[in-house]
Amino acid sequence: MQNGFVESFNGRMRDELLNETMFRNLAHARVVIAAWVEDYNTERPHSALDYQTPVDYARTLTTAIARPAARDDSSARRAIAQPAPTGVNTNWAPVAAG
Repeated sequence: MQNGFVESFNGRMRDELLNETMFRNLAHARVVIAAWVEDYNTERPHSALDYQTPVDYARTLTTAIARPAARDDSSARRAIAQPAPTGVNTNWAPVAAG
């Protein structure tokens, strides 16, 4: 439901910022918009993210999939998918070119 998030973000940005702000010039617009986006991503909890900020939510995802450094032999992340159960055929069938 990625499009729902984008539409929600666009509507909120228009209602809270664009309709309410008179920009003096392009430089002013860039500064004000950057500050609004920073606030939106770091200070505001979002109901779709279990009332976490997007930054906190991203941090929990990164923490959940990262291997603990103490038991890690490499810097590669562990696989998210589980290996196939024993007995499942993992052989690939050859495909003719052309």
